[in-house]
Amino acid sequence: MTQRKGDERWNLVLIVSDDHGREATGCYGNPVVRTPNMDALAAEGVRFENGFCTTASCAASRSVILTGLHNHATGTYGHTHSVHHFSCFSNIQTLPVMLREAGYRTGRVGKRHYAPEAIFRWDWEEPEGRYGRDDVRMSDACRPFIRGEEPFFLYWCSYNPHRSGEWDERDSNRPNRFGNPAKSFPGDEEAEFDPGKVVVPSFLPDIPAVRSELAQYYQSIARLDRGVGRLMEILKEEGRYERTVILYISDNGAAFPQAKTTLYDPGMRLPCLVRAPGMRRRGAATDAPISWVDITPTLLDYAGARVNYAAFHGRSFRPIVQGESDGSDREGVFASHTFHEITNYYPMRVWRTRRYKFIWNIAWKLDYSFASDLWQAASWQAALKQGLKQFGARSVDAYIHRPKFELYDLEQDPDEVENLAGRTEYAALVAEFSERIREFQRQTGDPWLHKWEYE
Repeated sequence: MTQRKGDERWNLVLIVSDDHGREATGCYGNPVVRTPNMDALAAEGVRFENGFCTTASCAASRSVILTGLHNHATGTYGHTHSVHHFSCFSNIQTLPVMLREAGYRTGRVGKRHYAPEAIFRWDWEEPEGRYGRDDVRMSDACRPFIRGEEPFFLYWCSYNPHRSGEWDERDSNRPNRFGNPAKSFPGDEEAEFDPGKVVVPSFLPDIPAVRSELAQYYQSIARLDRGVGRLMEILKEEGRYERTVILYISDNGAAFPQAKTTLYDPGMRLPCLVRAPGMRRRGAATDAPISWVDITPTLLDYAGARVNYAAFHGRSFRPIVQGESDGSDREGVFASHTFHEITNYYPMRVWRTRRYKFIWNIAWKLDYSFASDLWQAASWQAALKQGLKQFGARSVDAYIHRPKFELYDLEQDPDEVENLAGRTEYAALVAEFSERIREFQRQTGDPWLHKWEYE
């Protein structure tokens, strides 16, 4: 693997947050949450309106981000830690290794959540968890690496705004603290939010427990944003900012029921902000559909690496960022979710276009399985105690009991509640989308392909 001659050797920074939904970002329309640094990145770059993870679960999503392959092809069907023990196959080529071979220094800080470590080799990395939820200090730790020889690739991964194992006992709703500290970290200042002023998205019910948890969630996001801001300051102070491609994404949607672990849009449609040297337009938005399977080929494209791009399941969106393409040749994205925790088996395969979402629930006869932190969430437990029949726009029954096929017209039904799959007038579309998924499974070596015939 070598560098393409004549290409600018730009530095690469990939920022990945943990469970940050696009509905809680200023540049995506939320007027309450404080994300000025992400908003500034969007103002200086391009904002993707249709950026999607392929699987709304942390480790499985990260395996896609760092390989350009769907998780059923890497072997990381779900979580890597503890008893869950999923892992990439040992022969998988990873992004840091490919970039090292292309002449890049590579560095990692923050959350790993991938395995085995042997195939994710870095020139520089900090021990996982060293900085905890202190994203400002984590960015400060990157300064010596950024100051070093160019070109470099920095993989910066926050633990925010993931749920934590602590609850706010001061609040009668007992919301999860989302990693928020009891007092500000040194050199940083916490921003608290009034539960009465948060924006309750349509996938959640407007009840006190939800508002309390959203306030904690916003606080964690604000701290994440300050960490992003400090990283941008360091890049500028070290004279690297103008020579660096910066990409901000989240691994999956917010850690609330109907978002994380689901392939409804709150779980998979995420923030994606890109700033790069030489862009023709800044502050633009694009509706081109891209997914996290495109991340690795995009960064390798920016690096000018000579690799077999046809081997990836995704393709570079560099031409869209640089203003050389409007992305109209992209019809949609595929998604592939199988596990979260080892106990959360619920395989789904999805084809999502600008207008339609088609979901094949492979294990549709099973009740939908809850991640442990989502089941324990004050938001969900309060809904159970109150006997709510609706959890946001969707009924509780429809959330837990799902049909084999789901088809939604997103223009008419953005909340994905009116399933069109059983209607006669949509039979041809269901057949077409089913075949698209089958072909996707054939091309990507999906072991669940046989479920079309045997079950």
